[in-house]
Amino acid sequence: MAAGTGVVGGQTRSLGRAATAIRDLHPGYFAFVMATGIISTGTFLLGPSWLSRTLLVVASAGLVVLSVALVIRLVRFRPNVAADVHAPERVFGFFTITAGLDVLGVRLSYAGHPLATAILAGVAAAVWLLLTYGVPASLLLDRARDSVLGGVNGSWLLWVVSTQSLALSASVLVPVWPSQAGLLAPFATGLWSVGLLLYLLLVSLILLRWLTVPMTPEVLGPPYWILMGATAITVLAGAKILGLPATLPAVRATAGFVEGFSYALWAFGTWWIPLLVILGLWRHVRHHWPLTYEPTLWSVVFPLGMYSVATLSFGKVAHLAFMEPLARFMLWVAVAAWALVAAAFLVKLARRGQAGPRPAPDTATRAAT
Repeated sequence: MAAGTGVVGGQTRSLGRAATAIRDLHPGYFAFVMATGIISTGTFLLGPSWLSRTLLVVASAGLVVLSVALVIRLVRFRPNVAADVHAPERVFGFFTITAGLDVLGVRLSYAGHPLATAILAGVAAAVWLLLTYGVPASLLLDRARDSVLGGVNGSWLLWVVSTQSLALSASVLVPVWPSQAGLLAPFATGLWSVGLLLYLLLVSLILLRWLTVPMTPEVLGPPYWILMGATAITVLAGAKILGLPATLPAVRATAGFVEGFSYALWAFGTWWIPLLVILGLWRHVRHHWPLTYEPTLWSVVFPLGMYSVATLSFGKVAHLAFMEPLARFMLWVAVAAWALVAAAFLVKLARRGQAGPRPAPDTATRAAT
């Protein structure tokens, strides 16, 4: 009887921890799929192939688990989702859903599964349409504060990343779906242009926030690495567009513009890396901010992996030989970062499992909550 009670109690505690994790799921957690998927793509292009296949399985499993968790959260914890939607510092994290679907879809296209790529891109496009108009509308028309400038952070650039991920998916599908090239090519170039303008706009807002709102270690978190990641995915999407047949009208009309801006953004993204490292040292060394696992750390891993793949792809299409060795070096930096963040996540998960159940809050605490 005692043993049975222990099992039931353990199951109850486990269910409670799972429910709490889903309730508190960070809206930007699909960055795990983005980071794992793009490093899988990089190792597919540069090797080793076994690591690429392993990471593809991990990214696919992560997408399934996070999708199920997201659905449960939408059904059971709608107030928490609504709170994230109305928080300008968190709401743009939902754009990782679109980007995660597209990045994994692009990797599956390399594996010879274009149908899976098209399906994931279709779902991603539907989510993007909902977010790309719903999020700005909520900030403009339904905000609880006079200004959202204090909520501006690097996660806002996930809007750019998700837009460029759709451009990337569309350009990847052109060779395997040539009958629709007349639709996909304008779609890719148009979204690439929208993403470029969004980047210029949002970077201006971020710099304005840096110069007008006091900077603290808490605010200066990992999402600011998306300043570089957004340039990298723009460069990768640009490289894929430049690789399309020049006979396509949309490609012919924009090729010079896309190539020039892609190189400029590659250079600007490279410029960001030392500054972001300096800001990280300021946060963790000078101000002793604890370097522990947090979901937004995947927003550091993804830009590193994307920078590697973008550098390799653009270097090939633009015939810039110096980019391939740099891409190889940065790929292993990204692999090391992925391993460190994954290890930190497993350590935190193990500690949570060893910690006993949290005491139930009393009536006054529940009422205050």
